[in-house]
Amino acid sequence: MSKQLVIKVTAGADAPERCSQAFTVAAVAVASGVRVSLWLTGESSWFALPGRAAEFELPHAAPLPDLLDSLLTGGSVTLCTQCAARREITQDDVLDGVRIAGAQVFVQEVMGQDVQALVY
Repeated sequence: MSKQLVIKVTAGADAPERCSQAFTVAAVAVASGVRVSLWLTGESSWFALPGRAAEFELPHAAPLPDLLDSLLTGGSVTLCTQCAARREITQDDVLDGVRIAGAQVFVQEVMGQDVQALVY
């Protein structure tokens, strides 16, 4: 069984460096062949919506839409159920490939064998 990296992103435009770090680490891991599960929570929840990643800017950072595309292609992206509800985001609103799931699924992922978890 290959190792999995689970990353929970809590930051968005409110903390751009922390947000960018999470997406960058996740995308590099995917490119390296690691199984990656990226969880969007808090302010990063908005990036589950079409066009929102394109609004994010951080000098000298990889474009967030490119990082997100690589994660949707080679990993998994999950939007927190409660975070989605607080923002009135439904499954019909999110990008193709983004699922909405809650704490039970997160716990299952981080408690799996050969799993490393990071929170940004």
